[in-house]
Amino acid sequence: MDWNTIISQTITQAVGVLAVIYCLAAVGLNVHFGYTGLLNFGQSGFLAVAAYGLAVTVANIGLSFWAGIVVGIIAAILLALLLGVPTLRLRADYLAIVTIAAAEIIRLIVRSVTFREWFGGSDGITRFADSFYALNPFSGPLALGPLKFSQNDLWVVTVGWSLVALTSLLVWSLMRSPWGRVLRGIREDEDAVRSLGKNVYAYKMQSLILGGVIGALGGFVSAIAFQSVQPDTFSTDFTFFAYTILILGGAARIFGPIVGTMIFWALLVFIGEFLSEAVSAGVITFITSTQVGQIRFMLVGLGLMMLMIFRPQGIFGDRKELALDAR
Repeated sequence: MDWNTIISQTITQAVGVLAVIYCLAAVGLNVHFGYTGLLNFGQSGFLAVAAYGLAVTVANIGLSFWAGIVVGIIAAILLALLLGVPTLRLRADYLAIVTIAAAEIIRLIVRSVTFREWFGGSDGITRFADSFYALNPFSGPLALGPLKFSQNDLWVVTVGWSLVALTSLLVWSLMRSPWGRVLRGIREDEDAVRSLGKNVYAYKMQSLILGGVIGALGGFVSAIAFQSVQPDTFSTDFTFFAYTILILGGAARIFGPIVGTMIFWALLVFIGEFLSEAVSAGVITFITSTQVGQIRFMLVGLGLMMLMIFRPQGIFGDRKELALDAR
């Protein structure tokens, strides 16, 4: 068995491009779910509108890369308003239903043949981030022990983790402010907050917009890293993985999404690589190489079940942070 490959892949993927994308999505969900108690099951929709906003603006309309970033952020804000206006005055479960449905509607629209000219159908849109890579200051790939990145991936990862640091610092600052304390109060008992004269609806809307825009940054990273946007990238599974990462690290904790992301991807990649190497070397004979993908998810899922049984608040979390006022 090639342990060097197993360890190298595990460490690289734990801080790689996919880790950055899911971490930004989880930071946004932390604002929604962790701090405000909003059950947003359509975070993938925010990433999708941002990624397609960038791709369509550059590839189809012919505007600059930075104009595409602005369009993507505006699209995420409009989506938050569209979802929040009819639901945030109602119970929390209505938002959950609407968001998961909206994310699927967005995916099916960009996947449809009717809008293929604009969104590329199931093939998506490619080659629109050359302006970003033209700014790459790195002259070659990185090989630092087991950590290995290509020149372009190194640039994406550097920018991506910088965004994670900046958004985490922003969330930390906001949640220590009076505005953030109101959000925590809404999570605990929104009727009590309302009785103090606070506009609960407005605070919820602001939280939904902020978390959606942070998630949209993950959509930009996804589009740029792969130079492609495809509808099935933004399926419902994406949001569920982001929630898994958030709960694993600990909801309503600044470092929760970051640590949760690294642990989740490290476990997923390590188990997959270990099983693949063991099957190839003949150490494990009762499964085939084609079954490794399913087995690794089963084992990671079993581990998460044990986590929820013995420490449901996550690694850094607190049980009271999961007690939501869903009225």
